[in-house]
Amino acid sequence: MPYLDRIDSPADLQGLTRPQLDELAEEIREFLVTNVSRTGGHLGPNLGVVELTLALHRVFESPRDPIVFDTGHQSYVHKLLTGRRAGFDRLRQSGGMSGYPSRAESEHDWVENSHASTALSWADGLAKAKVLRGEDGTVVAVVGDGSLTGGMAWEALNNIAFQPDLPVVVVVNDNGRSYTPTVGGIANQLAALRTDRRYEQVLDLVRRSVSGTPLVGGPAYELLHGIKIGLKDVLAPQGMFSDLGLKYVGPIDGHDVEAVERALRQAKRFGGPVLVHCLTVKGKGFLAAERHEEDRFHAVGQIDAHTGEPLSSIVPHIWTNVFAEAMVELGGQRDDLVAITAAMLHPTGLNQFAVSYPARTFDVGIAEQHAFTAAAGLASAGLHPVVAVYSTFLNRAFDQLLMDVALHRLGVTVVLDRAGVTGTDGASHNGMWDLSICGVVPGLQLAAPRDGRRLREALAHAVTVDDAPTVIRFSKEKVPDDIEAVSHRDGLDLLHVDREPRVLVVGHGQMAGLALDVAARLGQQGIGATVADPLWALPVKQSLLALAAEHELVISIEDSGVVGGLGSRLLLEMSAAGVTTPVQVCGIPQEFLPHASRAELLEQIGLTAPAVARRAVEAVARLDEAATEAATQPR
Repeated sequence: MPYLDRIDSPADLQGLTRPQLDELAEEIREFLVTNVSRTGGHLGPNLGVVELTLALHRVFESPRDPIVFDTGHQSYVHKLLTGRRAGFDRLRQSGGMSGYPSRAESEHDWVENSHASTALSWADGLAKAKVLRGEDGTVVAVVGDGSLTGGMAWEALNNIAFQPDLPVVVVVNDNGRSYTPTVGGIANQLAALRTDRRYEQVLDLVRRSVSGTPLVGGPAYELLHGIKIGLKDVLAPQGMFSDLGLKYVGPIDGHDVEAVERALRQAKRFGGPVLVHCLTVKGKGFLAAERHEEDRFHAVGQIDAHTGEPLSSIVPHIWTNVFAEAMVELGGQRDDLVAITAAMLHPTGLNQFAVSYPARTFDVGIAEQHAFTAAAGLASAGLHPVVAVYSTFLNRAFDQLLMDVALHRLGVTVVLDRAGVTGTDGASHNGMWDLSICGVVPGLQLAAPRDGRRLREALAHAVTVDDAPTVIRFSKEKVPDDIEAVSHRDGLDLLHVDREPRVLVVGHGQMAGLALDVAARLGQQGIGATVADPLWALPVKQSLLALAAEHELVISIEDSGVVGGLGSRLLLEMSAAGVTTPVQVCGIPQEFLPHASRAELLEQIGLTAPAVARRAVEAVARLDEAATEAATQPR
C-alpha cells in the first residue's frame, strides 16, 4: 500500500523513518504531476516544497500551530497531508477544491492568502493573540516565491523581530524565483547565502570533526549549525536579518527532510521569533519543470504528465500578446518609453519589450506600491512609464496611483491584464475592482478596448498623455476579431443602429460583442437598439450623455463590479446633466465569486446575452405599461 494512501492527517506522519519519508516524497511528486497535469494549476511551486511541508507537519501540530502560506499557491502538499487527497480530481473547478488555502475546506487552513507578502503580518497578529490569550503553540509563516520582495513583508518582520517572546517561526522557502528569477537586493542577499562555498566547506568540516566526538558530538553540531552569531556570520555575512534582531537558522537544504526538521525543532524550542532559511528547487523532481527557465511550470494548464507539453497544440492569441507586440513597436518609435512590472514580466507580456529594450525595462519584484511611485519619479524626469500588472494587484497601489501619480498630474500609463472575471484562481484574482478604484481618481483617463485594433490605438494615445494617468484594461481571454463601427459620433463608436432605436446598449471593452448579441435578441422581440462603444470610458463623454437622452432605456454592460463601475458612473453623470433615461447596470455583483471557469461564473451572475436581453425586454415592458397607464389616467 503506498504511503500516501495512509496519510489522512498530519498525525499519520509521525513514526515514519527517513527511507519511508523519502518514498512518501516521491509518491507526492508523482501524485501532483499526474493530477495537476489533468486539471491545471500551480505545479512548480508545490514540487519544490514537498520535503519542507513534510517537515513542517512533523514538527508542528496543525491546526493548534497555525501554518500560514505566502503565497497560498504553494499549499497543495499541505492539502494532501491534511486529508484532501480525494479533492484533487476537481482542483480549481466549480464546486471542487480551491487552488489556495480555504477555510471552508479545512481547519488546517487559516488564511486564504492568494496575494503575496501578507503571511508575516497574519503571523504577527495570530501570535500576539496567542500570547494575550495565554495559549500555547507556535505560528509558522511559510514565505516563498519572491514574497520577501514585497514591502509589507518587511514591515511585518520589523514588528516581529523586536518582540523577543513572540512565538513565530518564519520559514523562507528560497527557490530564487517568484514567477521568474527573483530580483532586487534582497534576492541578492539570499543568493549570497546560498552560494558561498566557504560556509558549506567549513560547515562540512565541523560536521565531520565535531559529530564524531563521543557523547557530545551530535548536540554540539546541532548547536553550531543553528547558532545565530558565530561561524556563519564570519564566512557568509547576512546582516539584514541580524540588523533586525531576528534569530537566523540556515541556509538549509530544503529537500533534506531531516535537516529541515532539525532546523525547525531548533527554531520551535527557542520560543521567540526565528527565521529558518531553506533552499529549494522550484519544479523539483519533474525534469520538464526544472528545465523550464521561464517560470519552472509556476502555473500550467492541462499538460502531458511525462513530457510537460501542453495537451492542446492550439495556442490562442490573447490580449496580452497584442499588448506585447504594440509595446515593442512603440518602443522603437519613442526612446522615452519605459516599462515597469511587479514580478510579472512574462505574464504581462513585457518580456518582449525587455528583450528589445533591456535598459528601459524594470521588474521591481512583488512591490506594486513601489512600482507606481517609481513610475511617478520616471515621469517627473521626462520619461513615459507603462506599468503593467494584473488588475487585482492594482488594489495594492491605489494610494500611489492617487497621490503620487494623479495628484502630481504625471503621464503614467497603467495597463491592467486579467481584468474582469478570471475564474479558476478564485475570489482574490478576479479583476473586478479596478474600475471602482480608478473612477475616484481625479483626471484619470481609462480605456477598455473592445478588440486588438482598439487596444493598439488606445496604447498609442495613452503614451502621448503627459499630464494625467491613463489606464487600459483587458481580460486574459482570447482576443476577439476586430469589430468595426458602422458610424462615429463625437468620440463614440456606434457598432449597430436600428431604424427606430428605443434602447441604447453600451458595451464596455470586451462586452461590446455581448452588447451586439443583446441588440440582436432585442430586434427579434421587435425592440430597436443602438450599440455604442465609448472607447475611452473615463471621463464620461458628453456625446454619450446626449445619446442616452435620445433613447427610452440605457443598458450598460461591463466586466467589473457594478458598485462604482462604469455603468454607475454613467448614471451619475446622466443625473448631473439632467438626463432622466432609466439605466440598467449589468456587471459583476459586489461579492466574492467562487472559483469556477469564466463561462460558468458569467452564467451564474447573469452576465450573458440571454440574461441581459431578458432584463432589457422586461424593462421595456415596464416602460410600456407605465406609458399605457399614464395614457388612461383622466386629465
